[in-house]
Amino acid sequence: MLATNSAEELIRRCWRTALLLPALADALAVLKSGRPSRMFDITDYPEDDKELITQILGEGEVAGVAVLENGIIAQMQEAVMAGVWRIRFTVADGRIVADYIEVGSIPAAVRLACSRLPASISYGAAPAGAMNVMPLLTEIGDRITRHCGSETAHVITFSLFPMSPEDMSFLQHTLGVGPVRLTSRGYRTCRIVATGARKVWSVQFYDVMDTAILDTLEICDIPSVAIAAEEDFHDSKMRLREMEEAYFK
Repeated sequence: MLATNSAEELIRRCWRTALLLPALADALAVLKSGRPSRMFDITDYPEDDKELITQILGEGEVAGVAVLENGIIAQMQEAVMAGVWRIRFTVADGRIVADYIEVGSIPAAVRLACSRLPASISYGAAPAGAMNVMPLLTEIGDRITRHCGSETAHVITFSLFPMSPEDMSFLQHTLGVGPVRLTSRGYRTCRIVATGARKVWSVQFYDVMDTAILDTLEICDIPSVAIAAEEDFHDSKMRLREMEEAYFK
C-alpha cells in the first residue's frame, strides 16, 4: 500500500493528488446533507495520480450504476471516507469518458437519472388471482403525489402486506425498472433499485447466505440507506487531513 518504497516514489510524482486531498477535505468541511455536491475532474490526471487516488480512497460500503442520457453510465463507488465518491462515466463499450471525485451525500448522477422518471403510475384492470395489488397501487400513487423531499420515506413491507404471485407480477410490471441500481454492504447487504416511477424504490436486505430477509418499497427521493450521513463528514474530513499530513508534509 502507501507505506512501501514504490508508493513513496509515486507520491513524490503525484503533486496533483497532493493538491486534491486538501480540496476534498475543504469541501467536506462545508458539506450538508441535501445540499449540492462538489465535483473534482481527474479525467486528465496521469495514471500515477489516478492509481494513488484509488489507493487512498479505497472502497466503502455503497456502489452502483446510474444510466443517463445518450447511453452514458455513471459507475459509482463510495470511498472509505463517507461522502466521498469515485464516479467514472462510461459509454456502451465500457470506455471511460470522464472520471470524477465527488463530495456529497449521494452522487448527483443518481438524482439526475431519476429526475426524468414519470411522477405518476398508470395501470389497467386487476389480474386474475389478485388480492391486494390494486389498493397498494392506489396507495403508492397517492404517496408519490404527496411526498415532499424533506419527508421521511414511506415504507411498504411486503411481509406485512400479503401479496399473491399474481399481485407481485402485476406490481413489478406496473412499476417497471428504473435507471439506478445501488448496493450497500454494511452490517447486511442491501440492494436499492429505482423503479420506473419517480420516488418509488425497491429496497431489499439480505443475510450472509444472500437470502432476502426484508423486502420493501420506499416512497422517497432516495432511500436513506444509500446516503452518506452528515455526522460522518467530519470524520472523513479529518481522515483526509491525516493522509495529507502523513504523505505530503
